[in-house]
Amino acid sequence: MTGLPRLEPGSTRHRLARTVASVQLAGMRDFNTAGPVRPEDHYCVPPLDRLDLDDVLSLVRGKRYFVMHAPRQTGKTSALLALRDLLNSGDEGEYRCAYINVESAQTAREDVGQAMGAIASQIGREARYTLGDEATAQTADRLDTTSRPHAALGTLLEAWARAASPPLVLLIDEIDAMVGDSLVSALRQLRTGYVLRPAGFPQSVVLCGVRDVRDYRIRASSEKEVITGGSAFNIKAKSLRLGDFSRSQVADLLGQHTAATGQAFAPEAVDAVWDQTRGQPWLVNALAQEMCFSSGAVRERSRAIAESDVFEAREELILRRETHLDQLTDKLREPRVRRVIEPLLSGGDGTYSDLDFEYVRDLGLVAPGAPLRIANPIYGEVLPRVLTWVLEHDVPEPPPAWYVDTAGDLDLDKLLAAFQDFFRQNSEHWIERARYTEAGPQLVLQAFLHRVVNGRGRIGREYALGSRRVDLLIIWPDGTGGEKRFVIECKLVKEGRSVERATEQGLEQTAAYMDISGATSGHLIVFDMREGRSWADRVYREPRDWRGTPVTVWGA
Repeated sequence: MTGLPRLEPGSTRHRLARTVASVQLAGMRDFNTAGPVRPEDHYCVPPLDRLDLDDVLSLVRGKRYFVMHAPRQTGKTSALLALRDLLNSGDEGEYRCAYINVESAQTAREDVGQAMGAIASQIGREARYTLGDEATAQTADRLDTTSRPHAALGTLLEAWARAASPPLVLLIDEIDAMVGDSLVSALRQLRTGYVLRPAGFPQSVVLCGVRDVRDYRIRASSEKEVITGGSAFNIKAKSLRLGDFSRSQVADLLGQHTAATGQAFAPEAVDAVWDQTRGQPWLVNALAQEMCFSSGAVRERSRAIAESDVFEAREELILRRETHLDQLTDKLREPRVRRVIEPLLSGGDGTYSDLDFEYVRDLGLVAPGAPLRIANPIYGEVLPRVLTWVLEHDVPEPPPAWYVDTAGDLDLDKLLAAFQDFFRQNSEHWIERARYTEAGPQLVLQAFLHRVVNGRGRIGREYALGSRRVDLLIIWPDGTGGEKRFVIECKLVKEGRSVERATEQGLEQTAAYMDISGATSGHLIVFDMREGRSWADRVYREPRDWRGTPVTVWGA
């Protein structure tokens, strides 16, 4: 085998490779970041513990059709498979329950016959291998979906329901992957057969996807209009949203690794995992997998996972642009996503609709409920970095000596003076070509700081909708094992607003954030974006005092 690096016997890489191989051969569990969870292979929060199981079973017994939705990679498929197994078990054995994933029908687009053929294939596989129903499997294999495509699915489900006496329960995953006429047809065929349940159609159907069916806006070519999912599937009894892990579930998941290997997590590390992810299941598992299996820590089970390991793992995930993060950031190009996210990144006022908010919330980019906020700090870190990826690499990486003093401390005055010069030379060009122009000044600042600071320190971000401010917290090691904290507050001034008023508000906000965060110094950057302002007027440095708290004001 050529082209592969040689692992020298006794080398660090050789020992690590042997350790990883021995772990895999021993069948040790790890943290799952791809596909449904398998308890024999993965540490996991039991999927059914994440559902209101009494509610779900009540809906099934009541012959209801309902929806379960949640952002991608939050455990929907794992929950559906666990529900299927429960309903097919001795405890709830009065049902035949089948799970199908209809994502393969997406490629059929508007070709309803091909889409129904793809679904029939899934039904045949599930009937054959899960329920042992060879007769239904053969019926699905022979089904003609081309001559009567808008009745094929309903005909197959009716035959399946009548094939045996236990009522049929059907779990349909990735339903919102389908598009156009194919999706409309599937929903309407389910609606048409609804009156035949339970003897002649599935007793209960669960539609599962990223969005609630009521939020579907389906562009049906044949009808030359947009059709809402609520009208095409008006038999829905309820919508259930699968939530993120709770704090106690995060601690329990990490504790399973400790119980299996003896490797502990420092309390600060557990807190950091929760604080950075807010329980988003993929993020929790990905951080833990990186810390425990993808780094040198796999060889050192006697060493507890520390808080610093969490932030190192976080940076690795972001730099690798893992698929989960890439899928989310790809959505930033959509206008309805930009309308919600841009005001958050700029601190400006939002002009989005309820439909925009519901869509972005269902994607998992913002947290449910008020106030509007980014779902978790990792997403808050990823979003501006993705939007400034090119710009960040345009920033020359300087030697650290110019912004670090002889004691190794960060010289923030020197750093922000350099930013003023950089912003003066580069902002107009970059903001003009940015998709998120309203948040442009804050994004330029964050790209500059990240390029310079993140080698040794880290940047925390807080976004406050409608305040025209963004809070940045630079955390820098102090050389004694501790850290120093610096607050940078950003205020955006546009037409019709006063610099003086914005500065007064910013001073108060900066001093308050310094108090909350325990910062040693505070800096307020006022971006004056009003037409006709010269750079000579915009660029300045002014030491100020807010009720005994010193704050440096920087104009840009």
